[in-house]
Amino acid sequence: MAQTRTRKGKGGKAGSPKGGPFDVHGVSPELALELLREMLKYRRFEEKAEEAYAIGKIGGFCHLHIGQEGAAAGCIKPLSDSDYVITAYRDHTQAMAKGVSPNAVMAELFGRAEGVSGGKGGSMHMFDKSVRFMGGHGIVGGQVPLATGIAFRIKYHDENDVVVCFMGDAAVNQGGFHEALNMAAIWELPAIFVVENNRYGMGTAFRRVSLTDMVEKSSPYGIPASRVNGQDVLATYAHFRDLVAEVRGGGGPRFVDVETYRFRGHSMSDPVSGTYRSKEEVERETHEEDPIAILRDHLFAGGHLDQKGLEEMDTEARETAQEAFELADASPMPGPEALYAHVWAEINPNGRLCFDGRGESPWR
Repeated sequence: MAQTRTRKGKGGKAGSPKGGPFDVHGVSPELALELLREMLKYRRFEEKAEEAYAIGKIGGFCHLHIGQEGAAAGCIKPLSDSDYVITAYRDHTQAMAKGVSPNAVMAELFGRAEGVSGGKGGSMHMFDKSVRFMGGHGIVGGQVPLATGIAFRIKYHDENDVVVCFMGDAAVNQGGFHEALNMAAIWELPAIFVVENNRYGMGTAFRRVSLTDMVEKSSPYGIPASRVNGQDVLATYAHFRDLVAEVRGGGGPRFVDVETYRFRGHSMSDPVSGTYRSKEEVERETHEEDPIAILRDHLFAGGHLDQKGLEEMDTEARETAQEAFELADASPMPGPEALYAHVWAEINPNGRLCFDGRGESPWR
């Protein structure tokens, strides 16, 4: 992984302030090492998924999160087990960050019965109610009203949870986004709406489709907005640690512009740079703004990690990805009966909603 340099650009992105990143952000070296371990796991998993797609083990759409690992780790790590996460279709690492096993995520990518969605969701539709990961969603912006609904449920039942809703930058131009934020504001719901702002909606630069800055998108509804450098996982973690506490304490909804960058194309069918961004831009961002390299360098500089420790951590991440690949490849395909499961719902005799007349409500 490349060395990085301090950068301060548009939007206030900056390197570590004086006093050291751990003191400034209130993050212990032990937690920083844990964040690095998780980001390495995400990176090696996605690289293995990329390989599996190339050899035909994964079909359909596949959207990799390489380069955006700091957003997954930094935004989700501060959450409690009972908090909810809902997201768009670039969802593999976010599912793992919320507690879904790499084996179950890879099996889902392979379309196997042991996948987290039974092999029927694929890359874009990971879902696990047991860890309150409420899905990747393939419709741009479709998850935003659902997040507002989840937040309404939390408040209606007087619970102490929050919901974090991830979306891409293109989602903020969808009508459902504005309707959902308006309702969340009126009802003061415990929701954090997070834009993973990687500058491009598929192949369209955000500046070409919006005359206003990202942090202004929630202002018509009176929802406080903030911006954080998603490539600096320590800054992201600290920002969300404080934000979650505010929302959990009754502060109402929040909107966050998490500035990040994807190192791969929009999907596996898209070249790394395509025609919408230059090769030089991708190489520069990959070299200077790798969230893993940034945290690694902080840990090296502080004497909390050496090359041997990094290599051991990386070996562990590679082994986890390889194990997930092998188990997924050996897993069975869904049987014919899977065609008829989870396609309709009814109220069972005790008055609770259940799918196909069996089992428990997806919310309990």
